[in-house]
Amino acid sequence: MNTLVTLDWVVIAAYFALLLAVAWWVVSKKAENSEDYFLAGRNMGWFVVGASIFASNIGSEHVVGLAGSGAADKFPLLIYELHAWVVVLLGWLFLPFYVRSNVFTMPEFLEKRFGSEARWFLSLFSLAAYVLTKVSVTLYAGGIVISTLLGVTFMQGALATVILTGIYTVLGGMRAVVYTETLQAIILVVGAAMLTFLGLDAAGGWNSVVDTVGPEYMNMWRSMDDKDYPWHWLVLSSSIVGIWYWCTDQVIVQRVLTAKNIKEGRRGSIFGAFLKLMPVFLFLIPGVIALVLKMRGELEWATPDRAFPALMMHVLPAGLRGLVAAGLMAALMSSLASVFNSCSTLFTIDIYKKLKPDASEKKMVQVGRIATGVVVLLGILWVPIIERLAGGTLYEYLQNVQSYIAPPITAVFLLGIFSSRINNKGALATLFSGIIIAAIRLTLEVTKDSMTEGSMIYNFADMNFLKFSSFFFLYCVAIAVIVSMFTKEQDKKDIAGLTLSTVSDEDKAKNKASFNWIDIGASLFVISIVIWVMIYFS
Repeated sequence: MNTLVTLDWVVIAAYFALLLAVAWWVVSKKAENSEDYFLAGRNMGWFVVGASIFASNIGSEHVVGLAGSGAADKFPLLIYELHAWVVVLLGWLFLPFYVRSNVFTMPEFLEKRFGSEARWFLSLFSLAAYVLTKVSVTLYAGGIVISTLLGVTFMQGALATVILTGIYTVLGGMRAVVYTETLQAIILVVGAAMLTFLGLDAAGGWNSVVDTVGPEYMNMWRSMDDKDYPWHWLVLSSSIVGIWYWCTDQVIVQRVLTAKNIKEGRRGSIFGAFLKLMPVFLFLIPGVIALVLKMRGELEWATPDRAFPALMMHVLPAGLRGLVAAGLMAALMSSLASVFNSCSTLFTIDIYKKLKPDASEKKMVQVGRIATGVVVLLGILWVPIIERLAGGTLYEYLQNVQSYIAPPITAVFLLGIFSSRINNKGALATLFSGIIIAAIRLTLEVTKDSMTEGSMIYNFADMNFLKFSSFFFLYCVAIAVIVSMFTKEQDKKDIAGLTLSTVSDEDKAKNKASFNWIDIGASLFVISIVIWVMIYFS
């Protein structure tokens, strides 16, 4: 395998110099009010919003894990990268409700719709989930990338990146995050596109790749009897996870809330949806190419999660290796920055401000910076534990865990917007019982080897995660509806503008004026590409 040479290091150094210059420019503006620190003053245009959505989503866990899925016969997981239609849904359905309610966070929206208990639940749950999953998974994937590319230890690479990311996130807040993410998205797309092009050239072209692995390998639709990825459960479960992640998760929605208005936010989500289609070609296909080269004896890698960096070092010339290495590190940093800032926002707005309602704007920004620093510290403390994690297909693990987290939250947000009859008691019953069931399932799944095979509890623990997620969502919907029907209805005045049936005629007119044929056409174009990819890989 090739190694980085002087020219590569010059390119990497130039990239980081540019990144720090952008961050320093943002920090020098010295914005000291909470709206500017947490939501960039709600003044971002559609291009920055869309690029920020893409960069927030595409972290090194995608670069490593999605390419690993392509290299490990996990092609059905491609469906999670076709959620561009869900990002479009964010702009058309969810965003108007979020903007009208003038919220900073998703727990804050739940409070306006269902009461303070729902806000406390989602705030604490999200903070714990971010620290234990998003930060840890991103650092693990980043450690693999950096140790492979730079020849340093896993620990050195992960620590250096988390500290650098933490510094500009703490100092610059959301404005620093969205501007640096825009730069990182451009670098990542250009670098990965070059890798795909040169990788295909090294493999003898697309037809040669398909002939080597066989057409069936490229099929994302497996039979309903398939043990791992039955297509009907895959479609249902992935849609549930997609709506949770793209339409209700703080990390993603916070990007759209930075927009100047609904029009810019919607266009940003449509642009982000278009960019979301790129990982199929930028990361999954290189994983398949790496497998082809390995099958031919031209490339070696130990685990599928190391396929992407191994291919990069094999096919790219000097200089381009440095650019793509910078792009991969950009992916790690953008994901971490997004999580850091969202944790800071959740803690400051949903916990600190509730406990200290009279806190000044300056104090809230200070608390936000301290909260970010604490999350950075927790991430650093978590690094030795991540290092012990086994390799394999990280992307599959990520989707597995998310399929247990998503159903109760997706059910509450969807029902809360579509029906004014769903009340706070129904929402709370769904959230609390949902998290208990998810915890039981995860625990049983981890310990199922000690159970009697064939027993009822073993069958529950061994149920396909896609099938479990689908039935779990139906349970959550049923609980929310049944409990709401048997308890007192909420006053329509308290939820004005927060459900489809309580939106005023004035708000409907404003929303209608916020889009035109360009927005509709762009949305249909994105959806048509999703359908084409689904048909092609079948």
